[in-house]
Amino acid sequence: MSAGAAVIEGLTLGWRIHSSWCWLLAGGLSSSPHGLSTEMSECPHDTAAGWSVHPSGQPDRLRKQEELTDEEKEIINRVIARAEKMEEMEQERIGRLVDRLENMRKNVAGDGVNRCILCGEQLGMLGSACVVCEDCKKNVCTKCGVETSNNRPHSVWLCKICIEQREVWKRSGAWFFKGFPKQVLPQPMPIKKTKPQQPVSEPAAPEQPVPEPKHTARAPTRGKTKQLLLSVPRTGLGNWSTCQICFSTQLVDTTLGALEFSLLYDQDNSSLHCTIIKAKGLKPMDSNGLADPYVKLHLLPGASKSNKLRTKTLRNTRNPVWNETLVYHGITDEDMQRKTLRISVCDEDKFGHNEFIGETRFSLKKLKPNQRKNFNICLERVIPMKRAGTTGAARGMALYEEEVERIGDIEERGKILVSLMYSTQQGGLIVGIIRCVHLAAMDANGYSDPFVKLWLKPDMGKKAKHKTQIKKKTLNPEFNEEFFYDIKHSDLAKKSLDISVWDYDIGKSNDYIGGCQLGISAKGERLKHWYECLKNKDKKIERWHQLQNENHVSSD
Repeated sequence: MSAGAAVIEGLTLGWRIHSSWCWLLAGGLSSSPHGLSTEMSECPHDTAAGWSVHPSGQPDRLRKQEELTDEEKEIINRVIARAEKMEEMEQERIGRLVDRLENMRKNVAGDGVNRCILCGEQLGMLGSACVVCEDCKKNVCTKCGVETSNNRPHSVWLCKICIEQREVWKRSGAWFFKGFPKQVLPQPMPIKKTKPQQPVSEPAAPEQPVPEPKHTARAPTRGKTKQLLLSVPRTGLGNWSTCQICFSTQLVDTTLGALEFSLLYDQDNSSLHCTIIKAKGLKPMDSNGLADPYVKLHLLPGASKSNKLRTKTLRNTRNPVWNETLVYHGITDEDMQRKTLRISVCDEDKFGHNEFIGETRFSLKKLKPNQRKNFNICLERVIPMKRAGTTGAARGMALYEEEVERIGDIEERGKILVSLMYSTQQGGLIVGIIRCVHLAAMDANGYSDPFVKLWLKPDMGKKAKHKTQIKKKTLNPEFNEEFFYDIKHSDLAKKSLDISVWDYDIGKSNDYIGGCQLGISAKGERLKHWYECLKNKDKKIERWHQLQNENHVSSD
């Protein structure tokens, strides 16, 4: 029961007692043998006199109101005292909430940059994963952070201090009253508290236990201390711009900087969209205190250059804004379960010795299909593998590239996107070679000059073989070419289609990159693709297929 309700209850009780007492004095009872007046039910004709006037007429002295008895006064005073006690308990409760929040702020163990602001645990490659709090912009580990959506299209991270701060505003009622209520800081509680004896026992309101702060006191962190003015978030209940509270915080610049990006897995089109939005507070790499940053993406494990994408380079800035979307094609559900996306920020040097700034990694299995997820994560340092004979400025990016290649311990030849359709109008099979991705590099420059060969078996002569155009110096070629086979639909069940990807070389034999075979004798997705083509006439069916290191076609 609130304090206001208790006061109203006491005043109502006193008024009822007083009214009944006045009614008795006004002649509510008669001298009849039965003790009840026969005229009690009669409505008074003198409305100006009120209900206390008897119809037969009473002396004016009976209209005089009597004072409250001592018992009535005692009841009212008891209710008022209880209301004051509840108000005092409420102020102490709010004071405990504020005191707990202040203790959490005083007992931080980290600097919020390289160490978690709460527990002080090392962040980065050598420690725990790092996230940035949406409110205070401090770096925390995932154990001390809470991921929440807050009815937003993307999830955000909050540290436990900011979570507690929001809880104080909610549980104190500040969000409703548009201001922080009065509070009393709690006093050290004695072992036994003496209380005056109360005439009537009242149930005491249960006090909420106050958990002790988890972290021990540490030395204050370095950095410039400022007053951070935090406002209550706006909600649908009105304008809350007047609800503000000041807290002291340590503002320390991050060492490597933070990167904001978003990921979207388009399951229908088997593509991964990586939107690089911006970076903030990057480490200065040039003599002028600025940098020339760009972002590079790798899919791990896998080949190095075949799955490398990069943004444009922005000159002379530590806070670049790219807003650039890089797309990986041919990403299947299987890839999403075992692949990791590595996002690195590098500084481009005019002399060709690009320098590594920082990176972050994301396991793609955590990404839900067809749902965009936004990130704002602090960059981490790479763990280089020492290599003898590598010194100087070239060592930074050289070791970085070496680790990418070392992680790609699973040999991947690439993927190819193929479309099949049996046309009843033309009376034949139409095979489309759309594109290849992540092809293996066959030339010394780290690229290939790929083209695709088709062979419909058993041999149908020269008309059974087709070949695409050659794409120069690329590991992700786009062909968009279609080939027609004049064949009856009933004969396709006896045929198989060999698809092979080659690297074109001048003056010597072409290098085999990889291939796959579609047909009745195939297995898995390759068999399913062929079967769906036979079953659904005049319908184009596209499928991605993994290239295998099995050559069924000659190099000529």
